[in-house]
Amino acid sequence: MPEKPVITSSEIGTLWITYQQKTMILQMLEYFIDKADDEEAKKIMKSLHEDVISFIVRIKDIFQKEGAVIPVGFTANDVNVGVPKLYENGFDIMFVRMIKEISMAMHTLNLTMSYREDIIMLYRELTTMTQKYYDQCTKYLIEKGLMARPPYTSMPKSVEFIRDISYLSGLNPFSEKRPLNTVEVAHIYHGIESNVTGMQMIFGFAQCAQQEEVQKFFIKGGELAKSIIKEMSEVLLKSDIQVPSTSGGNITKSMAAPFSDKMMMYCVSLFCSFSLGGNSLGTAFSFRNDLPIKMTSFMKDIFDYAHYGAKMMIKNGWMEEPPQMNKQSD
Repeated sequence: MPEKPVITSSEIGTLWITYQQKTMILQMLEYFIDKADDEEAKKIMKSLHEDVISFIVRIKDIFQKEGAVIPVGFTANDVNVGVPKLYENGFDIMFVRMIKEISMAMHTLNLTMSYREDIIMLYRELTTMTQKYYDQCTKYLIEKGLMARPPYTSMPKSVEFIRDISYLSGLNPFSEKRPLNTVEVAHIYHGIESNVTGMQMIFGFAQCAQQEEVQKFFIKGGELAKSIIKEMSEVLLKSDIQVPSTSGGNITKSMAAPFSDKMMMYCVSLFCSFSLGGNSLGTAFSFRNDLPIKMTSFMKDIFDYAHYGAKMMIKNGWMEEPPQMNKQSD
């Protein structure tokens, strides 16, 4: 009887995705660490860099022991540490925080699709590590004044129940929309915050992309993020709610690419997947019926954009194919 059960197709798939993501993060950290002027930011990223390496080694070890080929992922060929800074101070930790937010969701989902004890433990440890760095990044950004907190509100003094279906109103232009509730504000605020970081990232990518087609793709993505920020901000402003803003992490004038077009395209694809998931949750937890329709419209635009990006990656030979299932014989 074997010491461990045979690895399942789901476990191979989740490990493969995790390897792609971790090798991307590793290479991007190489650049951000080299360019960091703030010692506290550099310390956070160096520690994360070491931890990411250890998990990449563990995933490689699992693949090797199972007789599986090691994915290519991303390598030193995808980063150019020697070029000037593409972003001002603060963006590095903003970016790492967003990546850790994406990672938390991915590791939790991957955990639910794992059955072998060693792989379950891997995702548990990845989740713990990810939460640690997410907390460190959030604390850093708040202390440096680089990230605004969501708006405050008065504390509820009694429990109320919805007694009229007009609570769901929002589509009728002749009826007054009720104020947003705190659940709706949480998802809208988070959507704006995420898109602000995403917009800064992708416009920076557009500035240094090597291929003209890729550059145009990034510009289109930046404009899409900008339009989502604008529409969500208007919803908050109509309820007299402060819109989140950032005071750092701006793009420099450098046009030298620190990352390969392949890696930047993959990174944008990752952010699109995260955005689709976030909008899905926002739709599910919004009671005012105009909000789910707005978020569904965002999701369609994001999906169409991501799908076009996938076709570009395939055309350029940049999309590594996930392991395939065995073809069933007739």
